[in-house]
Amino acid sequence: MSITVHLFYKGENGNAQKFAQEMESSGVAEAIRQEPGNLRYDYFISMKDPETVLLVDSWENQEAIDIHHDSPMMAQLGALREKYDLHMEAERFVEDSFTAHDTSFIRK
Repeated sequence: MSITVHLFYKGENGNAQKFAQEMESSGVAEAIRQEPGNLRYDYFISMKDPETVLLVDSWENQEAIDIHHDSPMMAQLGALREKYDLHMEAERFVEDSFTAHDTSFIRK
């Protein structure tokens, strides 16, 4: 049962985007993607609010998330959040199967 977390990073003066760019350019984001159990780690810029960046962060299970949260990368990530003075909101989703009705709306 995979778990996906949406983290909305909110800042001022483009800081959320600068944070995401530094996460990518420093290699921290790629290192997280290589952690056991990580399924997805991608940043997206809000078209409605350019001061908000969405992180879609998916893991195989809670154990993988807990190991990630105990990793040294969390200190690096926390330091970058502080550097850019970001505030966050989070949503958590647990994997569910699409029904036949749902899949009729998905174009492949």
